[in-house]
Amino acid sequence: MSRALVVTVVHHPDDARIRHRQIPALLDQGWQVTYAAPWTGYGLDPASGHVEGLRTLDVRRSLGRDRLGAQASARALLREHGPDHDVVLLHDPELVPTTLGLTLPPVVWDVHEDTAAAIAVRPWVPDALRPLLSSAMSAVERLAERRMPLLLADARYAERFRLPHPVVPNTTLVPAAPRPAGTVGEDGVQRVVYLGSVTMERGAAELVEIGRRLTAATDGGARLEVLGTAHGEAKPLLRAAQDQGALVWHGFVPNPEALARVEGALAGLSPLHEEQNFLPSMPTKVVEYLAHAVPVISTPLPVAADVVERSGGGVLVPYRDVDQTVAQLLRWYADPAEAAELGRRGHAFARAELDWRVHADAFVEVMEGFAAS
Repeated sequence: MSRALVVTVVHHPDDARIRHRQIPALLDQGWQVTYAAPWTGYGLDPASGHVEGLRTLDVRRSLGRDRLGAQASARALLREHGPDHDVVLLHDPELVPTTLGLTLPPVVWDVHEDTAAAIAVRPWVPDALRPLLSSAMSAVERLAERRMPLLLADARYAERFRLPHPVVPNTTLVPAAPRPAGTVGEDGVQRVVYLGSVTMERGAAELVEIGRRLTAATDGGARLEVLGTAHGEAKPLLRAAQDQGALVWHGFVPNPEALARVEGALAGLSPLHEEQNFLPSMPTKVVEYLAHAVPVISTPLPVAADVVERSGGGVLVPYRDVDQTVAQLLRWYADPAEAAELGRRGHAFARAELDWRVHADAFVEVMEGFAAS
């Protein structure tokens, strides 16, 4: 029986990729998994919700400029619990240096994003330090590649590394028969959704204006619901918009509950800006909208644009273009059958190409290979 220690100090313990895809894939194949995450840092009880084969540990949360305490906490946890496992799976770049000098089983880093480019969109990083920290992140990537195997969440990340590494795409579980897009809720309101973290670079200002115009144009017959944690300047912006009735902001919602809110929506929004960190990546929200038969309105980031166009499951709008986004929403509000048809196309594409079930076995095989090494 193989044993994995999965560690994050940044991600929410209910992170979809970690908690709802990778960990269940291991458990389904008979692995024992210890999941170390910042439970109390997110106001959660690590002991809640018993799952057979899964043990949970608490570790300090890495938040804003407070990173060193979380690294020290993670290092102590790795020293104590790492040797009891066959493989350690890290999910944050700042965890890579914490392994130096420790006697551990094979350590794997799951690369979720372009870590160096991500510095440009971190609101807690002072402008003057961005080039320095970006260089430091590049150094961490080089260090990691010399010391440990890597998993890549997107094949396009491979160009940042010297050696080939296995890819575990950031896909999702695709339901067999989701409700049609444009299904009116019990309150008689059509829902438009945004799923995921909210920052200014992810389109917070546009979301507020879209919500305001949509509510006014439909006399409250349609509303924007934002499902995700807000960061930096986006937090007071969303709070004020909700107070004014422009949208409904739920804050963080556990992945299964969030996807239940997505299903049946008139549209799913992905208004991300043309930031370097976003250019090589597939926005997970786009995958999840398609998987739940919800048509996508996305900005033309290269990977998102490719999937939207190939699937026929949505439309592209220019960056920061609120006018065109609202016009498209009002068209679907007047003709929800059109939205439902696009949703069906997107769902068919997702079942064929974006279902996590297609990749789960490959992920476990890769982990078995790392453990055996």
